[in-house]
Amino acid sequence: MKVLLLRHPPVAKAWAGRCYGRSDMGWSREGQTLAARIVADLAATTIDAIVHSGALRTRRLAERIARGRDTAVTADPRWLERDFGAWEGRSWNAIWRETGAEMDRMMTDPESYRPGGGESGRDLADRVLAAWAALPREPSVLVVAHGGPIATLRTVLDGQSLARAVDFIPACGELVALQRCQ
Repeated sequence: MKVLLLRHPPVAKAWAGRCYGRSDMGWSREGQTLAARIVADLAATTIDAIVHSGALRTRRLAERIARGRDTAVTADPRWLERDFGAWEGRSWNAIWRETGAEMDRMMTDPESYRPGGGESGRDLADRVLAAWAALPREPSVLVVAHGGPIATLRTVLDGQSLARAVDFIPACGELVALQRCQ
């Protein structure tokens, strides 16, 4: 079974420099252009099912890709970005001024550190592995999701420590192909 993991296009410019894990927003102009290109690039690709996180930035792209296809589209919130708790919507600079080097614990203690009181890296990994296991049993599945869940899944499937997840973060609009046993 082929699974295509697609990170959403860039978000609205008003969110630049801000922590926006679970926050919901649309795309930037650049994101709108990229979305159109992604839809065109995937037009000839066989996709039997599409799953998205339910966030506006993933749902819109999933629906556009599905247009004109006889393809089921479902939302699975387990593919949502990491929950950053009290950090949500705040600028990274403000978070740094308030917490200092504590922010670094996302890298040094990814298993148990809960940024802003939100989700730990282990919470995210467990959630995304459950979403992976629940994917439709179709020959080709597209998942439109976020950088954190995609990176975390790739890290775990590769047998790496969660501290290495940063190495697996795809660019906005990047497509990652994985194989999954039925």
